Amino acid sequence: MNEGGVPRIVGTRMKVVDLVVEQWAYGWSPEELHFQHPHLTLGQIHSALAYYHDQREELDRDIERRDKRVEELRREFHDSDLAARLKARGLP
Repeated sequence: MNEGGVPRIVGTRMKVVDLVVEQWAYGWSPEELHFQHPHLTLGQIHSALAYYHDQREELDRDIERRDKRVEELRREFHDSDLAARLKARGLP
């Protein structure tokens, strides 16, 4: 756990939930996660996934909270002056 109580892989900045979300989103195996994140050992990846499965309810709530926050930020950005200026310049 970091100082904010977020579970991370020891010696890295990788959050357990980020690894799990990548696995869900892309259907990656632990070996593919290792290929995508060569700075992690396969043991670290398996440990992170095991930690997730042991703490599933708590971490699923955290993932849901993060998703809601992203949606809030998207809505705020969509309605922002910056978004209007970008659209005026023909940018998405």
